[in-house]
Amino acid sequence: MALMTRAEDRSSSAGRHADVALVGRLTQGDTAALEQLYDRYGRPAYSLARRILADDGLAEDVVQEVFLALWRQPERFDADRGAFSSWLLTMTHHKAVDAVRREETLRRRRSRAADEDEALLGTAAAGPDVDDQVIRGIQGDGVRRALLELPDVQREALTLAYFGGYTQREVAALTGAPLGTVKTRMLAGMRRLKDALGGMATSEFAFGEGAGL
Repeated sequence: MALMTRAEDRSSSAGRHADVALVGRLTQGDTAALEQLYDRYGRPAYSLARRILADDGLAEDVVQEVFLALWRQPERFDADRGAFSSWLLTMTHHKAVDAVRREETLRRRRSRAADEDEALLGTAAAGPDVDDQVIRGIQGDGVRRALLELPDVQREALTLAYFGGYTQREVAALTGAPLGTVKTRMLAGMRRLKDALGGMATSEFAFGEGAGL
């Protein structure tokens, strides 16, 4: 038993030294070293990310992020502080948790935007359209910054109209959303922009009747 333990210790020590040597080769831009490290630890990293995320695609994305970070900054690994495998799996855990948080944030934004769509759908159908010409006339970096704070679906619709120059009907075709839904999203988004950029002239955010579609 003692002989077996000593043999296992020697094997573990040899593996650690091999990992350190491979990381050292990464600093020289050796892609073969990265491939060897991926062959050794890609599957354990994926298994860990998959347990945290419960999604195959997201887990694969996390593993790619981990090995890309390793390739870009191999010097971040400090052999004096522990084994490479522990360091790599710790980084995988952190990135997987970050991915969970990002997904949760996206879900909340989509849910909030969907609630606003439903609440405003009747109003948008009967009320004034967002004037396409008005949207194209908005200027300033403040609008760009404010757009980043909007829910994804509202930002998408306004960005296509504001930066892309598309009409509401064209935005509907590009996004696959009904025209009424696009109008609702743009109306809600413009209201948010108006609140965020209260210093701008009210006329810049006017909602014109008979907007071109």
